[in-house]
Amino acid sequence: MTGDALEVRPSTPALHLAERPTLRVLGTEISHLEGLRLRAEADLGINVVFDTQDFITAQHKAAAEPGSYDVYDQCFHNLDIVWYWRAIQPIDLTRIRLWNEITDLTKTGRLDPGARIGFGDAPVTKLFVQPNRALGPTPSRWLSMLPTTHNFDSFAFRPDLANGDAEQIVSWGALLDEHWHGKAALVDEPAIGVFDAALAAQSLGLMSFEDIGNMSTEEIDTLLGILIERRRSGFFAGFWKTAAEAASLMRNGGVVIQSMWSPGITALRHCNVPVMEAVPREGYRAWHGGLCLSSNLSGRMLDIAYDYLNWWLSGWPGAMMARQGYYMSIPARVRDHLTPDEWSYWYEGLPTQADLPGPDGTITIQAGSVRDGGSYRQRANSIAVWNTTMDEHNYLVRRWSRLVATT
Repeated sequence: MTGDALEVRPSTPALHLAERPTLRVLGTEISHLEGLRLRAEADLGINVVFDTQDFITAQHKAAAEPGSYDVYDQCFHNLDIVWYWRAIQPIDLTRIRLWNEITDLTKTGRLDPGARIGFGDAPVTKLFVQPNRALGPTPSRWLSMLPTTHNFDSFAFRPDLANGDAEQIVSWGALLDEHWHGKAALVDEPAIGVFDAALAAQSLGLMSFEDIGNMSTEEIDTLLGILIERRRSGFFAGFWKTAAEAASLMRNGGVVIQSMWSPGITALRHCNVPVMEAVPREGYRAWHGGLCLSSNLSGRMLDIAYDYLNWWLSGWPGAMMARQGYYMSIPARVRDHLTPDEWSYWYEGLPTQADLPGPDGTITIQAGSVRDGGSYRQRANSIAVWNTTMDEHNYLVRRWSRLVATT
């Protein structure tokens, strides 16, 4: 961008280059699956290198080192810092072939007109680049991030270790319920874990928030005070940064209830460990991933990056992500690459008549199973809050660090 104008770079067909170029993709375990990388290489005729980091490291690297990657693959709530440092460039909407097929969940914040948008960073609030180069909901020719994978998270628990209380776990409050003293865990990512804890504290009546998606310093102090007190008393069995760490905590039985992401549930089911995802009455903590273009890109590598962005919307990648429990911003394209049973289970919330594979092809869902929470539409219409980088994010990070360091 120059001044208030957005630069339009000429396009050249990336797939007709004589040599085989390499596309560098910075992101997290959410979408850095080997099967996806290999398929992208085959379909696009390029080499793809994944730089896989935890959430905080990926965000920091994206902001500070735009020359180290071509495509940044993370979430809308990670945008603020990266955009502030001009590490990414606007995406030209005229070069996104299937934009008109992307669902209203991204474009307006809801699937159905009567559904709640949820507090926090709904993707639409920072989807479009405005004439003054700010990010906002007013449609323009330019996107900040191409919306792709998303989900509606809650928490997980071991029904076999819940001592007959599994049917009572219907509220976020269970995460801080003293009944689970010494057997609970939280995700160690401030912009995510804080909302799991906030929803739990509010549900138990321990505190309330004027805007749970944008807490004041006083509210952060109160919430972190509650968490630190529990930490010192031995309430938490651990904090984790990756889905693999979360699965490990729960696999050995030391943790009964905790924050959880879909890959962690997949990993546990692969090991035949009983696990359920809660369907909290307060609604889900939602997140939406997407792809950004490095500010260093131009010419032929920019064209290659656009090919990769368009490939992500084509259907096959979304089918791979569905087998990990994630949704895609164009469900209709995904359906063409799933079996009828896979579509029924993952998107329609219906019982599967056959065993279903995970992303690596091994069976993770048994015949007769029903997805916790129901259909895509049911889950999308029950969002309490989105993952968010709040106004007081830096303050939150300092306080959160003290929590994790408390013994």
